[in-house]
Amino acid sequence: MRDLLSAQRPRPSAPSNAATSRRYEGMQTFASVAPAHLDVRLQCPRCRANINQLECQFCGLQMPIDNGIVNALPPDRAERFARFMGDYELIRTAEGRWGLQDDFYLSLPYKDLSGQNSKQWKIRARSFNYLMKHLLNADLEPDGGRILDLGAGSCWMSYRLALANYRPFAVDLLTNLRDGMGAAEHFRSHLPAMFPRFQAELVRLPFQDEQFDAVIFNASFHYAENYVATLAEALRCVRSGGTVIISDTPWYSRDESGKRMMAERNSAFIERFGTASDSIKSLEYLTDERLHTLEEQLGIRWTIYRPRYGLKWAFRPLVARLRNRREPSRFRIYATRKV
Repeated sequence: MRDLLSAQRPRPSAPSNAATSRRYEGMQTFASVAPAHLDVRLQCPRCRANINQLECQFCGLQMPIDNGIVNALPPDRAERFARFMGDYELIRTAEGRWGLQDDFYLSLPYKDLSGQNSKQWKIRARSFNYLMKHLLNADLEPDGGRILDLGAGSCWMSYRLALANYRPFAVDLLTNLRDGMGAAEHFRSHLPAMFPRFQAELVRLPFQDEQFDAVIFNASFHYAENYVATLAEALRCVRSGGTVIISDTPWYSRDESGKRMMAERNSAFIERFGTASDSIKSLEYLTDERLHTLEEQLGIRWTIYRPRYGLKWAFRPLVARLRNRREPSRFRIYATRKV
């Protein structure tokens, strides 16, 4: 695993003060959007150099702040993800995953005030409760710890973590005000300080090595294009002894079931939204074989947790077999400790 995690471009030493003085108009330091106790050491997501400001002294990449969100997505990568983000926003908006008032966001994951996705939020709520009780509280100090929230969406998990005295850092591609990280503004008046937010992709995180106590893939690992590289990047950012957690990613006992799910979903999306939303070929689901591949290639070992989602959920596979239907997705929590 050491070779995989260290296979990065050499990181230059810090430049002279003259070299660091170049700023474009309106550039803000990271300290201007986060209190001192939430400071973080940055890494350029393009050239991988360690940097101490929001403009890379080596490749010139600028990471401006827009509405409190650090844009750590290089222009060429933003262009590559543009269609995916457009399709995703279209679908999520049509599915009613947003609200007009603070209460909608403050209620997540325990209530879906839109009433359109209540079943999914019940699963998310039980996963989150289990994660808080059995993983985070068992591993971190009483005063909390730094937690990287990957795939933060509207930042509901970061908000809940902040309320529990953890120090979350939210990361997502989407920054809109409905279902993206811009929606975190609904939490601002309910927190002593807003947690840091970064627009970035999962395989190019803008953080130096070993800074976080835990990394959580928040219903996001199945969006990975290269799942080995994505997990390796998370392991790079977590400290020695820290934990990487995958939560709320679909699991199937057979790969064929996952492929059928993807075909059914793409067909339904085309009919309803006019797009299959597959411009980026992502992982989509986990199987035991894929979990074993991650173990072998990264030298890790998974601990698998099985939250209880209720009797109706537990009997879904049996009901599907009796009705001769495709195997339904199941959700488990996967955790590995960096050693």
